Order: sequence, then C-alpha cells, then structure tokens
Amino acid sequence: MTDNNDAAASYVDINRRLWNDKVDYHVTSPMYNVAGFVSGDDSLNKIENDLLEDVKGKRILHLQCHFGLDSLSLARRGAKHVTGVDLSNQAIDKARELAQITNLKESTRFICCNIYDLQEHLSCDQDELFDIVFTSYGVTIYLDI
Repeated sequence: MTDNNDAAASYVDINRRLWNDKVDYHVTSPMYNVAGFVSGDDSLNKIENDLLEDVKGKRILHLQCHFGLDSLSLARRGAKHVTGVDLSNQAIDKARELAQITNLKESTRFICCNIYDLQEHLSCDQDELFDIVFTSYGVTIYLDI
C-alpha cells in the first residue's frame, strides 16, 4: 500500500509543478485578461453566469480556483465571503496578490492544498459553512487525475 501512496504523492507533486509553471504564462495571457480584470472586468463566462444564482450575501467555496479571478469576481458581485482552493502554491500567491490589488482581501481567503485534503484545512464552524460550492466547467475533468 505504501508504494501506491508514494506514487500518488509523487503524481501530486508533478501536477503541482505543472500548474506552478503555467501561472506566469496564464497571468500574461490575453485569455485571462488580468489587466482588464484589475480595471473592473468580470472573469466569469456566460455559462457560469447563466448557472449561478445571485451570490449577494452568500458564502462560496471555489474549488480549483487557479489564481483566483473567478473567486474575486464572485466577491465583487457581492458574495459575503469566497474561499478559493488550488493545488498550485504560485497560483494561490497570485490570487492573494490580486485580492490585495483589487481591495477584496477582506472578503476572500485562498487555500493551497490538494483538493482531496481540503478537510484538513477547513473546520465545521459557522464561518466555514458554505451556501455554494463552485467550480468552473473547465476543471472537473481534473478531479480523478
């Protein structure tokens, strides 16, 4: 059983490095339009807008948030609090930086962890109960990797 656990840990490390390597490229990519976002643009796509209810006053858990643009967009839309989670420490560092730049630090929290270990980072107290668990349509394929 130890060999399987070691292999899984090794895979998680490889995956983390892969996503860490993508952060700088994605931040400067026109696809993410970080400059536009910092200036006030919303990062959520039509499909997400169509499926999400009004988030005002809601507590949201955003799984696989990358560097946080969608988490921060949800906070801008009036969510009471958004907790973003991602495996990439560099992505989480960038998310925290963007939260500071956009004055959304008080309404957001970013956790760096393997999504399967999230229970080790959250408690069940009133401040960590969520009204909505959100993940964008483009990341669900990674959950079984």
